[in-house]
Formats: sequence, structure tokens, C-alpha cells
Amino acid sequence: MSEYKLLINGKLVDGAKSSPVLNPATEEAVAACPRASEAQLNEAVSAAKAAFPSWSATPIAERKKVLSAIADAIEANASELARLLTQEQGKPIGDATGEVYGTAAFFRYFTMLDLPVKIIEDSEGKKVEAHRRPLGVIGAIVPWNFPMILMAFKLPPALLAGNTVVLKPAPTTPLTSLKLGELIKDIVPAGVVNIIADENDLGAALTAHPDVRKISFTGSTATGQKVMAGAAGLLKRITLELGGNDAGIVLDDVNPKEAAPKLFQSAFQNSGQVCIAMKRLYVHEKIYDEMCDELANIANNTIIGDGLKQGTQLGPLQNKMQFEKVKELIEDAKKTGNVIAGGETPDEKGYFIRPTIVRDITDGTRLVDEEQFGPVLPVIKYSDPDDAIARANASPYGLGGSIWSNDKDKAYELATKLESGSVWINKHADLAPNIPFGGARLSGLGSELGEEGLAEFTQLKIINMAK
Repeated sequence: MSEYKLLINGKLVDGAKSSPVLNPATEEAVAACPRASEAQLNEAVSAAKAAFPSWSATPIAERKKVLSAIADAIEANASELARLLTQEQGKPIGDATGEVYGTAAFFRYFTMLDLPVKIIEDSEGKKVEAHRRPLGVIGAIVPWNFPMILMAFKLPPALLAGNTVVLKPAPTTPLTSLKLGELIKDIVPAGVVNIIADENDLGAALTAHPDVRKISFTGSTATGQKVMAGAAGLLKRITLELGGNDAGIVLDDVNPKEAAPKLFQSAFQNSGQVCIAMKRLYVHEKIYDEMCDELANIANNTIIGDGLKQGTQLGPLQNKMQFEKVKELIEDAKKTGNVIAGGETPDEKGYFIRPTIVRDITDGTRLVDEEQFGPVLPVIKYSDPDDAIARANASPYGLGGSIWSNDKDKAYELATKLESGSVWINKHADLAPNIPFGGARLSGLGSELGEEGLAEFTQLKIINMAK
């Protein structure tokens, strides 16, 4: 097994203890992972605080060169990073490779942005300027479903804005982040980026640390609420990208045979472990039966297995806790709906669940109302599009949603009525580094990506001068 280290103040160091990281396809250890103590967390924050004055004073052009060098390092080690990502997360190697190269692309995107001084007013009596200043130390907390790309939602804009960072990956998928620390140790000045791994026991300490000025968190709504409470005492800035229960609404003019593969991909990518995956699908009664049959056929012919094996289309659930939760939801759905594909777990090692389609189910059931975050899709019949919109909006979540129709004007009209941070038409979960992304209601607070996402890592400062 490879040896992994924490990155604290420019040095690769052992953790206070270590524990294994499991491959969810085999339930066997990938590596022993160093786990930081609270004292080491404090060292990381102190290092970031000490590095902040120099880094924030570094010209933005020089900071961009650092981001470009990180992207170069990621691309140069893409094969190793992708294989490691598959081993710790479970996703097929092709998907992992795409995530690694996407991570590099996100770093490069932020090198194209600037933080210019904006002139609000320049009149006879006064001149007013808007400046964007760095905040200080950023605590970046990343989940286990996309350990690399979701890190790239946070680290590049934080660094570009002149902040320093303490990065904490999820306890079950820390290895790619620690490997990144090894790759960038000599690229980033000491203390500017610190990477620690824990056993899910340091999040509260990082959130409440008096020297951390902002928390950028991606994860569950329940944990996001704890982060918000922990940050409240010092009025820390926070960005929260939280859970979702995205609805897809298919109108009656859609061809099921043509749309079903796109809908399936929207729901089952990464075995459904995507915050903006389609989690419930409303299909017009006119095409309901045919759509259910098409989705079931795709599910039954999907190859699940170890992500390192050729031909695998869907990997396992990432961890045992999520595996058990999804199994429980499937068992409940068998009582409230009709399982027409999947619904079982293979009799073998690994956290595998066959892609599952449930029809004849409706709102008010657990599978429809809760976020499953797994390879299970409830398909709900409706007759009136406005009723489908109302049912989609009845969820406390509001991350994303989609409308599917050959009538683009009608689809657009319905899209304006969906209450979510992102709405797609004839596609779902289309993200890009230049497009702001954030949730409504219980799905989050603030924005990531794009110019808006960069601004969230800054303090707005107004200089108002009399003439």
C-alpha cells in the first residue's frame, strides 16, 4: 500500500493515528490513512493564518500561475489519481478519469477571472469604488461522492481571491486529497494550503475555530445546519451546498424511447450519488407505461461491478451507512409502489445495489419525499403539468429540477415556475465552472462557481471619496 501524509505548513506529516480506507467494491482496505488530532487541526489553521498576509499581498497574476501549476500537476498524474479515486470512491474508472481532468479544468477556469476595482459613481462631488478583499483562512469541507471536483469548487476561487485554506475531505474518501497535497507541496507556499483527514470528528472544531473566517461546505442538509450553527457565534461567512430532491417533469409530447436513456443517466450517474441527480420523475399519464418500460429495460441491462473492471457502468454505493439507508428505502418502496427493475443486492462483497425503478408510487411515500442518494428512481404519474409543478415544489429542498418537452416555449414557461437554484430543459445536472450554482430553501445558502462563486470568497469593501 502507498503511504499517505497530511499537509500542514508545507510539510508532509503523519497523523496522530491511522485507520483504513475501504474500497466499497471489495470492502478491503485500500490504504492506511493518517488521521489528524485536534492539535494538528489547530496547527493547520495557525499555518494558514500565518501565511495569509504574504499570500493575500501576492499579485493576482502570480496566484494564477500557482493555480495553473496545480492544474498541470493534476493532469500529469491523472492516471494515478483516477485509479485511486475509483478505489476509494467506487465509481467506474472512466468516470473517475473524467473527474480528475475536470478538476484540472476547474483550476484553469479560475485563472481566467479577475477581481477588478469597480467604479460605482464618479461624479462632480464624489468617487465611489467597490473593492473585493480576501477574507482570511477558509475551511473547505468536501463530501465523498465527488472528492476531487467538489474540492475544485472551493480551492481555486479561495486561492485566487487571496485566501489561505484548510481542506478537510470526507473520512471515507481522503486519499485523493492527500495525494494532491503531496503533488502541490512544492507548488504552493507553505501554509497557503493545508490538507487534513479525520474520522468525522474535526468538523465542529474547524467550523467553530476563531481564526477561520469562512466555511465552504458541501454535504447533507442536517450537517449543513450544524455548520451554520457553529459559524454563527463569530458571524463567519458560509457557503452551503446541501441535499436535494430534484424533480424531473416529462410532458406528454416526449418520445419515451428517445428520452429514457437521458433520464436514466440523469438519475443514475455515480450510482445516484449526486446532489443534483434526478431523484423523482413525474411522467404524464399518456406516456407513463411506455416510459416505465423503457427505464426498466435500461436498468435491467446495466452492468454493475468493481469500477476498475472493464465494462462496468455503475459502481457500488460509497459506504456501508449509505448502502443500508438505500436498502431500507427500497424495502419501504416495495410496500408503497411496484418495483419493476432491480430492488435487490447481489450476493457478493461490496456495497452493490442494482439500479432500481419503482412505478405506481406517489408523493407522501418515503422514496418520493426523501433524498435517496442511491441507484433508485421513483416514477410518478400525473395528468396536469401545473399539478406536477406544485408537487415538485412541495419539497422542502430546492437544488435543481428539469422540464422535458418538445415544446420549448411550454417547457420554458414551466421552468420559470420550478422553485430551485438550477432548472434545466431537456437535460439535467449540467454544471460548468462558469455557471453559478446554488440551492434554494433547505438545499443551501450562497453560490459556487462563476464570478458569483469567486465573490463569495471575498469581503466587499467600499471606498467613498469626496472630491
